[in-house]
Formats: sequence, C-alpha cells, structure tokens
Amino acid sequence: MTTVYDVARVAGVSTATVSRVIRGSSLVSQDTRDRVLAVIEALGFVPDAYAQGLSSRRKNIIGLVGLERGGAEIDIEHSSVLFVDQIVHAAEAVLRGTGYSLLLTFGSRGQELERRVRSLSGKVDGLLVAEEVMAAGELRELARRMPVVIIAGRRDETGLDVFCVDNLTGMTSVVAHLLRRHRYRRLCFVTGPKDAPDARERQLAFEAAVLATRDGVIEQVIHGDFSEGSGAAAARVLIDRRSLPEAVVCANDQMAIGVLRAFQRAGIGVPRDVAVTGFDDIYPSRLVDPSLTTVSQPVRELGMRAGQRLLARITEPALPAAAHLLPTSAVIRASCGCRPAQGGPLASGGPGGQPPKGEHRHAQTSQLADGYGETEVFGEQTREGGRRRGDHGTRPGGGVPGYRCRGRAGRVCGHGATSAFGVDHRVQRRLLRVRGIRGGPELDLRPGHPVLGHGLFGQLGYR
Repeated sequence: MTTVYDVARVAGVSTATVSRVIRGSSLVSQDTRDRVLAVIEALGFVPDAYAQGLSSRRKNIIGLVGLERGGAEIDIEHSSVLFVDQIVHAAEAVLRGTGYSLLLTFGSRGQELERRVRSLSGKVDGLLVAEEVMAAGELRELARRMPVVIIAGRRDETGLDVFCVDNLTGMTSVVAHLLRRHRYRRLCFVTGPKDAPDARERQLAFEAAVLATRDGVIEQVIHGDFSEGSGAAAARVLIDRRSLPEAVVCANDQMAIGVLRAFQRAGIGVPRDVAVTGFDDIYPSRLVDPSLTTVSQPVRELGMRAGQRLLARITEPALPAAAHLLPTSAVIRASCGCRPAQGGPLASGGPGGQPPKGEHRHAQTSQLADGYGETEVFGEQTREGGRRRGDHGTRPGGGVPGYRCRGRAGRVCGHGATSAFGVDHRVQRRLLRVRGIRGGPELDLRPGHPVLGHGLFGQLGYR
C-alpha cells in the first residue's frame, strides 16, 4: 500500500510538502506541485481523508438537529415525506460530492436535547438547526464558536443566518380567500407549538386578517403541535361544541389532514358543513379527499439554500449574518368550498410546472411594509342551506382556469384581478385589545398541558 512517505521519497520532497499539495496550499510552487501530483498518479496514492481532516482541523461532517413534534406517528406520518424529511433530503443533496457527510439528531426541546447539541458541536464543522431547538441567546452563543444556520427561525433575528418563509403573506392570502370569496365570517384557528416561530407568525397573520374585516369573528384558537394527531384532537374539541365554525384554518397540513379526517369520521362533511385549510403544501395534501386548500412554501429550497450558506460560512467565517425570506403562495383546491371542474383529488402537477387541473395558485408578493400585497380573484357567492358558500365549476371565456364563480348576474370573475388586502401595524397592535371582545378561548392540546379557557373539556390526550 502506497503511503505519503513513498510519494515524498519518489518526488524528492518532504512529507509536509506532499500534504500541502494534497490540501491545495498556495505555499507550493507550480513546478513542485506538478511533480508531486505526477508521482501521486503514477503510484496510485489515495490520500487518507481522516488524516487530511486532522491536519486541517476539519471533520468533514455537517450536523443537522431538529425537534420531534407530537406523539406516536399515525396515518400519513408513517409513509409520507413531510417538512423535516424534505429539509434533510435537500441538505444532503447540497453536500453530495463536497466530501461532507450529514449527521442527524432529533429530540424534544429541553435540557437533554441542548446537551446533545453542545456535544454534537465538537464533532462537526457546522450545524443546521431546523426550528429553534434552544433559546435564541444560546443559539447565538453557539454560533460564536462554530458556523450555524437556522431554518424556519425568526425573521427579525440579526445575530444569526436564518432562512424562513413569508408566513404573513401566505396566511393572509388564504384567509382573504375564505373571507372574500366564500364570505365565511366565523373562523377557528388550529395553531402550532408556542415555541415555533412559524406557528407564532401564522397565528398573528390569521388574527390580523380576520379582525381587519368588519364582521369577521375568531371563534376559537386551539394549540396543537404540528402533528396529525393534534389536528384530530382539535376536531374533537370543535365537534363537542353546540355549533361548528364556518372554516377551520390550520397552521400546517398535517394538522389540517387530522382535522379533515376526524370530521369525516364523525359524519361532518368537508367542505359541505365546514371548510378546512392547511399550510405547507406537502404531497399528501393533494391526495386527501377533498384535496386540501393550503399555502405552498418552498421547503426544499429552504434546505438547499441553508446548506449552501453553511458551506460558505465554513469557508468564510467573517460573512455577515443575514435573514433570508422566501416567498409563499396560496394553493386553492377543494377543501375550502371551491369545486374542481373534473375529477376528485389531484395527485401531481400539470405539464411545464403548472398547477394540477382544478387547482389555482395565487401569485404572491412579499411586501414587508404596512401591508401584504396579493393577487386575488373575486366573485359573488350564493347561499346554500343557510350558509354562505361559493359555487364553482368551469366556464369558457375567462376566470380562474377550471373554476367559475356563479353570481346573481352570472358573471365570471376575472383571472388575476388585483386587490390589496392590507394588514397594517395599527391592526396588529389592536389584536390584544380586540381579541378579548371578538376572539374565542384558546385551547392547548399538547401532551402535559392543561386546556385553557374551556374547563369542561378537561385535559385532552391523543389516541
């Protein structure tokens, strides 16, 4: 077996020079470099990657740490590629061919996971953190010792590299669709864990969008944990009420699918009796029946760009920290009350990257000033069974492809009609004041947490 000493002897240089050539050091002259490389090729020498790591103080390993949400996996969580899975696949794709390997660790937030993260930091060259696995101050302290990039963190973070999505615009758009196109007025929100930045932003956007309307009412806010099981538990809470809300807006697709299926098991029709929407646009959202109206976020791009930024920071530690905001868009399917022209659930996109037939993606802009711009389609709605509902089919000559809006005059709404659904800072400041009057109670369905505001439900667990 050829060693570095053999290469050095044949090339007439020291082993340190051979090591510099292998690492690509600029301290070696071109003639010497060419001679050493020729000897390496002639002798068939393969450098020891571990030894290179020791000499350069590199481990050639990237760590990825994330939070485990919910209890036992059920239904789609057994067999589907979900949010964190897509992040892992995207990060691994970036590292492929770079010489780096990906080391994963997941756990519940707490001291045990924090100890594991600190232990992991001594074994990797950089760390990708999915959500906030520890307090922001502790993450900043960790980033002072090694390269760290946060995925789905706080958009207002200034001391760390953060990649997140425009939750405000996405949630505002889908709520505007429910309020304006379907004229729903009584809405419920199933939010995520209180320690998740995405959940907090989506709840704030939901509340601002509903309360900005003259007669919109938030009947209830229920805290889940992003799992399908917590969505099913939220649905059981709503079923036990005297009356259902007109629409249930969920902070992610897994909870929305849990809500939808729990309603169906109880004989409640979606969207006949209540509309349901999600957030994420995971693949199963297209397969459920009815297909899920949701907000699409570029999850794979989140993982890829975070991985690329981490590699850049390893190479250039002095890079200034920055927050990167990726766009979102509403995806209108059947669960909100819009009915596709043909067929049932839609399993894949159309040709050329277009949305599937019977599905419409609202174009979005990301304006981070006083309001959030959107492109929305309007139409007058019919009343069915005493509840305001939309009636959609297909009609040539305009409108959203695959849909029609049947109003009193039979008009077809124009595709791409622009409106501004503004949610300014004054509205957001009003939230705490207004919620006490027009808002509903908040329930916490996470394991080990008492139910808030509804003593009659006791403490809810998972099935």
